[in-house]
Amino acid sequence: MSEFECIIANAEVIRSKRRTIALQIAEDGHLIVRSPLRLANKDIAAFIDKNRGWIEKHAAKAERTNRELSRLKPYTPEDIEAMAERALQVIPERVKHYAALLGVTYGRITIRNQRSKWGSCTAKGSLSFNCLLMETPPEVLDSIVVHELCHRLYMDHSKAFYAAVYSVYPDYDKCSRWLKENGTLLIRRMQAGCGK
Repeated sequence: MSEFECIIANAEVIRSKRRTIALQIAEDGHLIVRSPLRLANKDIAAFIDKNRGWIEKHAAKAERTNRELSRLKPYTPEDIEAMAERALQVIPERVKHYAALLGVTYGRITIRNQRSKWGSCTAKGSLSFNCLLMETPPEVLDSIVVHELCHRLYMDHSKAFYAAVYSVYPDYDKCSRWLKENGTLLIRRMQAGCGK
Protein backbone atom coordinates (compact mmCIF):
# COMPACT_ATOMS: atom_id res chain seq x y z
CA MET A 1 0.00 0.00 0.00
CA SER A 2 1.42 3.40 -1.01
CA GLU A 3 1.73 6.27 1.45
CA PHE A 4 -1.16 8.08 -0.27
CA GLU A 5 -3.36 4.95 -0.01
CA CYS A 6 -2.55 4.76 3.72
CA ILE A 7 -3.62 8.39 4.16
CA ILE A 8 -6.89 7.68 2.32
CA ALA A 9 -7.53 4.48 4.29
CA ASN A 10 -7.17 6.39 7.57
CA ALA A 11 -9.18 9.43 6.44
CA GLU A 12 -11.84 10.75 8.78
CA VAL A 13 -15.03 11.92 7.04
CA ILE A 14 -17.13 14.44 8.97
CA ARG A 15 -20.53 15.11 7.45
CA SER A 16 -22.47 18.21 8.46
CA LYS A 17 -24.91 20.81 7.13
CA ARG A 18 -22.14 22.59 5.28
CA ARG A 19 -22.48 23.36 1.55
CA THR A 20 -18.94 22.66 0.38
CA ILE A 21 -16.36 19.92 0.78
CA ALA A 22 -13.01 20.71 2.41
CA LEU A 23 -9.82 18.88 3.32
CA GLN A 24 -7.64 19.27 6.38
CA ILE A 25 -4.51 17.51 7.59
CA ALA A 26 -4.63 17.00 11.37
CA GLU A 27 -1.58 17.55 13.58
CA ASP A 28 -0.92 13.80 13.66
CA GLY A 29 -0.93 13.73 9.82
CA HIS A 30 -4.25 12.02 9.16
CA LEU A 31 -6.68 13.37 6.57
CA ILE A 32 -9.96 14.97 7.64
CA VAL A 33 -12.65 15.39 4.99
CA ARG A 34 -15.46 17.82 5.85
CA SER A 35 -18.41 17.03 3.63
CA PRO A 36 -22.04 18.06 3.10
CA LEU A 37 -24.47 15.52 4.59
CA ARG A 38 -25.73 14.03 1.33
CA LEU A 39 -22.59 14.13 -0.82
CA ALA A 40 -22.06 10.70 -2.40
CA ASN A 41 -18.99 8.68 -1.40
CA LYS A 42 -17.87 8.55 -5.06
CA ASP A 43 -17.88 12.38 -5.14
CA ILE A 44 -15.82 12.50 -1.95
CA ALA A 45 -13.36 10.00 -3.45
CA ALA A 46 -13.13 12.06 -6.66
CA PHE A 47 -12.46 15.23 -4.65
CA ILE A 48 -9.72 13.48 -2.66
CA ASP A 49 -8.13 12.17 -5.86
CA LYS A 50 -8.29 15.60 -7.51
CA ASN A 51 -6.45 17.11 -4.52
CA ARG A 52 -3.86 14.35 -4.18
CA GLY A 53 -0.92 16.78 -4.57
CA TRP A 54 -2.21 19.08 -1.83
CA ILE A 55 -2.82 16.14 0.51
CA GLU A 56 0.66 14.66 -0.03
CA LYS A 57 2.35 18.05 0.44
CA HIS A 58 0.54 18.87 3.69
CA ALA A 59 0.80 15.33 5.10
CA ALA A 60 4.57 15.45 4.47
CA LYS A 61 4.74 18.83 6.22
CA ALA A 62 2.86 17.43 9.25
CA GLU A 63 5.26 14.48 9.35
CA ARG A 64 8.30 16.80 9.22
CA THR A 65 6.84 18.96 12.00
CA ASN A 66 6.17 15.91 14.19
CA ARG A 67 9.70 14.60 13.56
CA GLU A 68 11.21 17.97 14.52
CA LEU A 69 8.91 18.28 17.51
CA SER A 70 10.13 14.93 18.85
CA ARG A 71 13.72 16.27 18.77
CA LEU A 72 12.99 19.59 20.48
CA LYS A 73 12.15 20.34 24.09
CA PRO A 74 8.67 21.76 24.64
CA TYR A 75 8.50 25.34 25.88
CA THR A 76 7.90 25.37 29.62
CA PRO A 77 5.64 27.93 31.34
CA GLU A 78 8.89 29.58 32.49
CA ASP A 79 10.12 29.77 28.87
CA ILE A 80 6.83 31.41 27.84
CA GLU A 81 7.07 33.89 30.69
CA ALA A 82 10.66 34.78 29.73
CA MET A 83 9.59 35.28 26.09
CA ALA A 84 6.72 37.52 27.20
CA GLU A 85 9.08 39.64 29.31
CA ARG A 86 11.50 39.95 26.39
CA ALA A 87 8.62 40.84 24.07
CA LEU A 88 7.59 43.66 26.40
CA GLN A 89 11.08 45.12 25.98
CA VAL A 90 11.41 44.60 22.21
CA ILE A 91 7.98 44.92 20.59
CA PRO A 92 6.95 48.39 21.82
CA GLU A 93 10.15 49.82 20.33
CA ARG A 94 9.44 48.13 16.97
CA VAL A 95 5.84 49.42 17.07
CA LYS A 96 7.05 52.96 17.81
CA HIS A 97 9.53 52.79 14.91
CA TYR A 98 7.05 51.55 12.30
CA ALA A 99 4.14 53.68 13.53
CA ALA A 100 6.27 56.74 12.80
CA LEU A 101 7.05 55.46 9.28
CA LEU A 102 3.36 54.79 8.60
CA GLY A 103 2.16 57.98 10.29
CA VAL A 104 -0.32 56.12 12.53
CA THR A 105 -1.17 56.19 16.22
CA TYR A 106 -1.86 53.17 18.41
CA GLY A 107 -3.16 52.35 21.87
CA ARG A 108 -2.25 49.73 24.40
CA ILE A 109 0.19 46.91 23.52
CA THR A 110 -0.52 43.46 24.97
CA ILE A 111 1.67 40.35 24.81
CA ARG A 112 -0.05 36.95 24.81
CA ASN A 113 0.76 33.30 24.15
CA GLN A 114 -1.80 32.43 21.49
CA ARG A 115 -2.44 29.22 19.60
CA SER A 116 -3.21 30.69 16.19
CA LYS A 117 -2.72 34.45 15.97
CA TRP A 118 0.61 36.23 15.67
CA GLY A 119 -0.92 39.65 16.21
CA SER A 120 -4.13 41.65 16.19
CA CYS A 121 -5.33 45.24 16.11
CA THR A 122 -8.67 46.55 17.39
CA ALA A 123 -10.65 49.37 15.82
CA LYS A 124 -9.52 51.60 18.71
CA GLY A 125 -5.84 50.84 18.01
CA SER A 126 -5.04 48.36 20.79
CA LEU A 127 -2.36 45.95 19.60
CA SER A 128 -1.74 42.38 20.70
CA PHE A 129 1.28 40.23 19.81
CA ASN A 130 2.18 36.59 20.37
CA CYS A 131 5.18 36.13 22.69
CA LEU A 132 6.42 33.34 20.37
CA LEU A 133 7.51 36.10 17.98
CA MET A 134 10.61 36.26 20.18
CA GLU A 135 11.59 32.90 18.66
CA THR A 136 11.33 34.17 15.08
CA PRO A 137 13.95 36.07 13.08
CA PRO A 138 13.77 39.87 13.74
CA GLU A 139 12.50 40.56 10.24
CA VAL A 140 9.54 38.21 10.80
CA LEU A 141 8.66 40.03 14.02
CA ASP A 142 8.86 43.35 12.15
CA SER A 143 6.58 42.05 9.39
CA ILE A 144 3.87 41.25 11.96
CA VAL A 145 4.27 44.66 13.60
CA VAL A 146 3.87 46.34 10.21
CA HIS A 147 0.86 44.16 9.36
CA GLU A 148 -0.97 45.10 12.54
CA LEU A 149 -0.09 48.79 12.29
CA CYS A 150 -1.41 48.89 8.72
CA HIS A 151 -4.79 47.95 10.21
CA ARG A 152 -4.73 51.46 11.68
CA LEU A 153 -5.12 52.61 8.07
CA TYR A 154 -7.37 49.79 6.77
CA MET A 155 -9.34 47.40 8.99
CA ASP A 156 -9.40 44.77 6.26
CA HIS A 157 -7.04 42.84 3.99
CA SER A 158 -7.77 44.82 0.83
CA LYS A 159 -5.34 45.70 -1.96
CA ALA A 160 -4.90 49.12 -0.32
CA PHE A 161 -4.01 47.41 2.97
CA TYR A 162 -1.31 45.27 1.35
CA ALA A 163 -0.03 48.24 -0.66
CA ALA A 164 0.57 50.00 2.68
CA VAL A 165 2.31 46.89 4.08
CA TYR A 166 4.62 46.54 1.03
CA SER A 167 5.38 50.27 0.98
CA VAL A 168 7.05 49.92 4.37
CA TYR A 169 8.02 46.26 4.26
CA PRO A 170 8.81 44.95 0.75
CA ASP A 171 9.99 41.56 2.14
CA TYR A 172 6.61 40.87 3.76
CA ASP A 173 5.87 37.79 1.60
CA LYS A 174 9.21 36.18 2.46
CA CYS A 175 8.49 36.63 6.18
CA SER A 176 4.94 35.34 5.75
CA ARG A 177 6.35 32.18 4.11
CA TRP A 178 8.77 31.73 7.04
CA LEU A 179 5.84 31.76 9.47
CA LYS A 180 3.84 29.32 7.34
CA GLU A 181 6.79 26.93 7.27
CA ASN A 182 7.93 27.29 10.89
CA GLY A 183 5.11 28.81 12.91
CA THR A 184 3.24 25.55 13.51
CA LEU A 185 6.32 24.04 15.17
CA LEU A 186 6.62 27.01 17.56
CA ILE A 187 2.94 26.80 18.53
CA ARG A 188 3.09 23.01 18.97
CA ARG A 189 6.15 23.35 21.25
CA MET A 190 4.18 25.82 23.36
CA GLN A 191 1.14 23.52 23.49
CA ALA A 192 3.27 20.50 24.44
CA GLY A 193 4.90 22.35 27.32
CA CYS A 194 1.82 24.13 28.63
CA GLY A 195 -0.57 21.21 28.32
CA LYS A 196 -2.81 22.97 25.77
